[in-house]
Amino acid sequence: MKRLSVLFAAMWLTGGAYAANTTAPASSAPSTYVAIPFADHGGIRDWRADDNRSMWIEARNGQWYYAEMFGPCFGLNFSERIGFIVEPYGSFDRYSSVVVDGQKCFVESLRRSDPPSKLSRGDAAHPEAS
Repeated sequence: MKRLSVLFAAMWLTGGAYAANTTAPASSAPSTYVAIPFADHGGIRDWRADDNRSMWIEARNGQWYYAEMFGPCFGLNFSERIGFIVEPYGSFDRYSSVVVDGQKCFVESLRRSDPPSKLSRGDAAHPEAS
């Protein structure tokens, strides 16, 4: 009977250790939610394409953001006008999209950024996350 109890305890402890190892590591913190508020009511002041997959967006308060698209957004780096499709609550975030010449481009990531450099589009370096 004692051997059976020890065997059961060993199986229980091993199962607990396995369950603990299958969960996400404690150090992996969820990414911070970043959004441009009131984008549907003039919350976006300016924008500048970096290439055909990414762009800087300036909010009304002067804060710059860097948006990367899921794939190529053909014409983004040459277009003079684009449309911003925002979430139902009016913010522009990583679930929003951009329309360029009738093509809908979905945002993959949005993060705070320094303003774009004064260099030409092709020479501009990617921003560091703030």
